[in-house]
Amino acid sequence: MMASSFRNNAILTDRLLRNWIRCKRKAWLDLHGDETKRLWSAHRTLQLDHQQKSFAALITQQPGSGKKALQEGYLGVVGVRLKGITTKGFAVEAHPPLLQKIKGRSRWGEFAFRPVLARQGKKITREIRLSLALTALLLEKEQGAYVNNSLVISQTSKGLEKTQISIREALKEQLQNSLSQLHNTLNQSNCPPLTSNRKKCALCSWRGLCNAEALAKGHLSEVSGIGGHRREMLKAIGINNLYELAETNHHFLKKILQSNGEQQSDVAFQLIAQAKVQAKQIIEKIKQESIFPELSNSDGVFVYDIESDPDIHEDFLHGFVKIYREEKNSQELNKTIYHPILTLYEHGEAIAWKRIKAIINKYASWPILHYGETEALSLCRMAARQGESSETIKILKERLIDVHDRLRKHWRLPINSYSLKTVATWIGFNWRQVGSDGPHALLWWRQWKGLGKNQRGNSENIKRIFKYNQDDCLATWEITKWLLKKD
Repeated sequence: MMASSFRNNAILTDRLLRNWIRCKRKAWLDLHGDETKRLWSAHRTLQLDHQQKSFAALITQQPGSGKKALQEGYLGVVGVRLKGITTKGFAVEAHPPLLQKIKGRSRWGEFAFRPVLARQGKKITREIRLSLALTALLLEKEQGAYVNNSLVISQTSKGLEKTQISIREALKEQLQNSLSQLHNTLNQSNCPPLTSNRKKCALCSWRGLCNAEALAKGHLSEVSGIGGHRREMLKAIGINNLYELAETNHHFLKKILQSNGEQQSDVAFQLIAQAKVQAKQIIEKIKQESIFPELSNSDGVFVYDIESDPDIHEDFLHGFVKIYREEKNSQELNKTIYHPILTLYEHGEAIAWKRIKAIINKYASWPILHYGETEALSLCRMAARQGESSETIKILKERLIDVHDRLRKHWRLPINSYSLKTVATWIGFNWRQVGSDGPHALLWWRQWKGLGKNQRGNSENIKRIFKYNQDDCLATWEITKWLLKKD
C-alpha cells in the first residue's frame, strides 16, 4: 500500500505520536490511509468517558476554554491548541485534554499551568510520558515559563489516583528522538508492515484492513498461540508465515523453542498442528473421549455470561439462559428462557447474589456452561464475598463447565482465535445487533446508569445490553451443540 498523497512536511501531532508508539502502521494509516476503510470502535468513546470522570474529580469547577482562559487563570482549561517548531525543524502540535493551574509565574501573572492526562490501566506508559513531554515543550513557549512536572490521574472505585511525572532532560531527549523517528515513518511512501504483536488490533479503527492483509499473507500472528516474541523467533530461523510453519519438523522447532527458554515440551507440536489445520482449512479431533459427559442425562443446563466494567472492577450483569427439554421424552435441549440479573450499586451485590442463588438452586443438578475462565472465577469470588461456605463453593465449581477449555482440549479448528466471537461466527452464529461487542455493551451500560437511581439514561441501552448478553449465552450454547454433534 502506498501513500495516495505523500506529505513530506506533515505536522507531528500528539495524537500521531501516541499512535506511532502503539503501532507505526497505525500512525502511517492515520495520515495516509483511506478513511472509508476505518471501522468504528466503542473503545475511544469509553476512553473519553473515563477521562471526563477523572477530570471532573480533579477540577470541581467548570473549566475555561481556549487560550483566553489561560490568560484569565481558570483552575482548568480545555480546548487549547499548542503549536511550535522543534530544534530539528519539525512542525509539532498538541491538543492537551486538560491544563491545570498551579503555583508559579508566567507571562499572565503569579500562576502557571501544567498538562494533565487521564490513564486507563495501571501502568504509566511511554505513550503517556512522551505525550506529556510534547505538551510541556509547547506549553513552555506559550506561557513563558518552564513546565517542571505534569499530572497523570485515574478515577477508580477507590477514588482519584494521582501520579506526578517530572519533565526531565532525559525525557525531553527521548521525545526529540521519537519525533525524528515518527517523521521518518510518516514520510515513507509505503505502509509499514503489520505489527508483530496484534493482540490490541481488535481496538484499532484500521483492524479490518490489517486483518484482511494478515489473512491473505498467512501472517504468523494468524496462528493461535503466536504472539510478538514467538513470531520474531520463528522469523529468525526462516519461518515467515503459517504455511511454512505447517511444514516445519516439530522436533527441530522443539529444540529451537527450548533454546529460547520455552519450558512446555509440546508447544512446538501444538503450533505446527494449529498451522496445519489453518493452512488446509480442516478440523482435527484431538481426544476421542466424550466432550460433555455431564450433559448426557441432564434435564437441562444453564448458560452463563457476565458483562463487566474493568475500570471499577464491577460485574454489572449476570446473564443466565435456561435450556431444557420442551417435552419429557425429547432427545434435545431446545427450550430457552433468559434471566438477566443486574448488580445495581443502590441495591448492593447481596441482592444480585440472592437472585442468582434462587435461579441456580432451583435446578441444583443442572450444569452451568460458560465460555472462558472469567465467569467461573467471578461467580465463585462473588459467592465467597457473600459468605457462602467452602463446601457450597466447591459444589458450585463442580457444576461449572468451561466450553472454551473443553473445545481446546478436544478440537483444532481452522481459525486464528478461539474467542467466543470467532468460534461462534465460524460455525454460523450471528449476533442480532451487528457490530456489538464487549466494549459496546460497556458503553451502553455507562450511558444507561447515568448519575444514579434517579438519573438513568435511555432505557433502550439496557435493552441492547440484555440482547447482547443473551446472544453471548446463545453463542456459547451453539458451540456446545456443534461439539455434541461432532462427538
